[in-house]
Amino acid sequence: MLFLISINCFSQSTEKLLSKADQNFEALAYINARDIYLDVAKKGYSSPDLYRKLADSFYFTGEPEASIEWYEKLISNFSDQIKPEYLFRYAQSLKSAERYNEADTVMERFNSITGNDKRARSFIDKRDYLNFIEMQSGKYDTYTLDINSEFSDYAPSFDHRGNIVFASSRSKNSKLHEWNKMPFLDLFSSKINDDNISTNESKKLKGRINSKYHESSTSFTKDGNTMYFTRNNFTNNKLGKSRKGVVLLKLYKATFINEKWSNIEELPFNSDNYSISHPALSPDDKQLYFASDMRGTRGKSDLFVVDILPGGGYGKPRNLGDSINTEGRETFPYVSNSGQLYFASDGHVGLGGLDVFIAIPKEEDTYEVFNVGKPINSPKDDFSFVIDEENRTGYFASNRKGGKGNDDIYSFKQTEELITSCKEYLTGIITDEKTGETIVNADVILLDTDGNVINEIKSDYNGSYNFEVECDKQYIIRVAIDGLNPNDIIFRSDNTYETLNNVPINFTKEKLLSTSSEPVSIGDDIVDPLQLNTIFFDLDNDEIRPDAIADLQKVIAVMQQNPNLKIEVRSHTDSRSSYWYNKRLSVKRMRATVRYIIRNGGIHWRRIRGKAYGERRLKNKCANGVPCTEEEHQENRRSEFIVRE
Repeated sequence: MLFLISINCFSQSTEKLLSKADQNFEALAYINARDIYLDVAKKGYSSPDLYRKLADSFYFTGEPEASIEWYEKLISNFSDQIKPEYLFRYAQSLKSAERYNEADTVMERFNSITGNDKRARSFIDKRDYLNFIEMQSGKYDTYTLDINSEFSDYAPSFDHRGNIVFASSRSKNSKLHEWNKMPFLDLFSSKINDDNISTNESKKLKGRINSKYHESSTSFTKDGNTMYFTRNNFTNNKLGKSRKGVVLLKLYKATFINEKWSNIEELPFNSDNYSISHPALSPDDKQLYFASDMRGTRGKSDLFVVDILPGGGYGKPRNLGDSINTEGRETFPYVSNSGQLYFASDGHVGLGGLDVFIAIPKEEDTYEVFNVGKPINSPKDDFSFVIDEENRTGYFASNRKGGKGNDDIYSFKQTEELITSCKEYLTGIITDEKTGETIVNADVILLDTDGNVINEIKSDYNGSYNFEVECDKQYIIRVAIDGLNPNDIIFRSDNTYETLNNVPINFTKEKLLSTSSEPVSIGDDIVDPLQLNTIFFDLDNDEIRPDAIADLQKVIAVMQQNPNLKIEVRSHTDSRSSYWYNKRLSVKRMRATVRYIIRNGGIHWRRIRGKAYGERRLKNKCANGVPCTEEEHQENRRSEFIVRE
């Protein structure tokens, strides 16, 4: 009986402790909750809810390495009772400990469960992300700053008066935030020295800007007279709470008058029930970017933009879309003077925690996102990146190892341009096919598949050439020597960033067909004199195939060299399908061939005409009802080039 009573008492005591811990957890008082959870766990209690909340209490307070133990217990003991999100957090925590192979294995599982989660797709599409980050790395020199304290210092911004303004919890304030047991944040400024890197002693901003609650992350208009900033929901000395009783974040605006910040106004699109934070002005001060979990958010927080209207009003906030926002956290936007958008994210593939990314605008309001690499990014949280592009210096914050406090501010100098597009490189040596000797001073021309010249160089004294090309694109490499047929090589790049592709070219020296030196007769097919491959088509298709492009370019080159040459394009099909269907298909093939030569070669339309024969002129036995191989049928799906009057 005593044994049963003791068990019952232990159970009741545990339930009371867990109930109290859960209340703290729901109120975001993670450290208070964690202390109770740890005590209960040490006494042998085990449940998926306990392990989940214990792990999250470390994860959400910036201690992901300490969360690993509890995520592992959750996943190994209760794998059938967890949501996929915990796999993602586990993977991120493993990255913080630089256990990347294990993190990748967990992400594979996360992807197999979620299917269409953008964070999972990003990982699958960029499995070589560590290689890319390594290529991107080393483009900044970073420096520690004396302004850091033993507490939390982050969110630097330029006030356009020669200072950086930043948030710090160094204030001698007895009130501690329940989230992480740190003092509340205030705003400070520090003069930037002449080297544009180091700073002087910091001081609090003057005016009624700092309250007894959090102030952080600022952005200033170009004249330095208006500041947008983040504050807890504290307006007119009243603390506002959400429906769940939580104090969230809002954006405010202040004006610089008589060397003090005053006229503090809450922005009209704030709400008590979601957070809006981390403002960033566009270079013309006409748009305001920010992070929020408002309605329409894809993840934990998304990036939004709102128009600042003439007269001081605001438009409707717009989500920046799926190319930037993920199911994770996108936060701390910054827009440079040239309009480059930087932000921090744990949803895009990175080194762990929050990484800094740059977003390059593409068509139709989409962006391509690139990790800025080490040393800006680390396995920990790296965020609030700002840069002065004129002198290529700036600041960011991180909770990486070796800092003075919880979060520290670092300065940097950019030494190289970032990789902001997928580029590859083409190189090779041009040699004579017969003698093997290198060919110097040949014209080497890079064309797209429409025949447009992208770049043109001469082979150097070693017979070599070099081109920069885009990823995942097909090109024609043409080598041309006066009086000789040009040699064309088809090349397709893949999606491997910064790859060097070696494409040697063995040049075949053939005399260029000329109607003046080597007269051709009416009715001659120019395929043999030019040593062309026949222009073939796929079954039931009239599109110009990639392997036909180089030969069509040779036809164009000959017609450009011989302005009096006129040709007739004759297009054919195989015998399959009906007579009239094949007739129509050959018309389409003829028109596609003629159109390509006219458009891409600049050939006058009167010099080229076409005829469509359908299946009437087969080159072999493969008539209706005759069994033939696919290769035999292929011989009949062709276009010919006949000299005409």
